[in-house]
Amino acid sequence: MVNTKDMEFASSLIVVATYALMARYGTLVGPNVPKILEAGVALLLQEIGNNWGSIAVALPIAMMLGLRREVIGACYSVGREPNLSLISEVYGLDTPEGRGAMGTYITGTVLGAAFHSILGSLMASLSPAIFHPYSLAMAAGVGSASMMTAVAATIGQALPQFEDEILAFAAASNLITGVTGLYMSWLVGLPFANWVYRKLSRDRT
Repeated sequence: MVNTKDMEFASSLIVVATYALMARYGTLVGPNVPKILEAGVALLLQEIGNNWGSIAVALPIAMMLGLRREVIGACYSVGREPNLSLISEVYGLDTPEGRGAMGTYITGTVLGAAFHSILGSLMASLSPAIFHPYSLAMAAGVGSASMMTAVAATIGQALPQFEDEILAFAAASNLITGVTGLYMSWLVGLPFANWVYRKLSRDRT
């Protein structure tokens, strides 16, 4: 139904289509700057969760499913463009680590927004009883505009009294992840993933 030419044309429109969305988020971040600043360290530390969460949860499960060094590339981060480029520079894409990173990147591109939308609905049902709406918004900023938009919009619709604040926190969190995510992955995520892999596999090579 859709040929390669159509897909290439559609992909070129993605950046243009997100301009209006980013402008909208900018208008929400400005008025909510005092609330965002109040989050302080929590907003900065959420980036650790983007790395360590995927390593601590996903990496052991992937190894139980039979993957070997592919898990390092697949699980050391959320696997977006900067993370893919880091693996490419450190290991190369034609390596087990590179194939793992590419698999995560492709899966996230195809299914990420839909998965995050469903996850957002589930998390919103637990808020504010268990999770504060602001914490869910900060967690939405994983470094992918499409994934962040899917989960933040879903949570915002479920909690309309917090909608503007949720979108503002999510946009700020996504911006911070975009700025600091590569360094966190390089200095923290990748070494930690290698350490966990060695501990679980006893492979010291």
